[in-house]
Amino acid sequence: MSSKHPPATIVGVVIAGGRSLRFGGEKAIAELNGKPLLISAAERLQRCCATVAVNARPGSETESLARTCGFAVLHDAPGDAAGALAGVKAGLTWAEALGALGLAVSPCDAPLLPEDLYERLIRAAGGGAAVAETSDGRQPLCSLWPVSALSAVVEALAGGAHPPTWALLESIGAARVTFDDTRAFANVNTRSDLAALAGRLGYQR
Repeated sequence: MSSKHPPATIVGVVIAGGRSLRFGGEKAIAELNGKPLLISAAERLQRCCATVAVNARPGSETESLARTCGFAVLHDAPGDAAGALAGVKAGLTWAEALGALGLAVSPCDAPLLPEDLYERLIRAAGGGAAVAETSDGRQPLCSLWPVSALSAVVEALAGGAHPPTWALLESIGAARVTFDDTRAFANVNTRSDLAALAGRLGYQR
């Protein structure tokens, strides 16, 4: 699949609505090599998606950055429990309104993800769902969802519930796509994580 010609049926969303309590601030706007983590994640999706949105909290700096950079901003639906699956629901609702068939989902805090991650997930999904997997287990925020899964996600979140995102992917039969490099999926959870990563890559934060 050529990254120069993204399929109009696939759109992407960066999940960046968390409170980043361990980070001590909004990690989506933190910079690595002079670029916010959020923008790196969005640009990766842009290489294989027709358009990209950002799931962010209302009034957050992440929302402001996303809007400044021209990305659509999606908020969790009122009443949904906080968590990644609520962001997936917001993304699927947006994708359905656009007439898309699939939604590529990315975390905002994993800057070393493989360059071919989403191309491989799209191929493996075959119109359904797919999720990345390493020796550490499933990586549910590195996934491809069919828009037809929206009703299942809505049902799963009903009444304030928030089941694990991987459980929903499993329930809709997501294909597992194995990646060998576990370090490529490392999350930046603390400022020390970011500093260590910058040092390992020879970057200045």
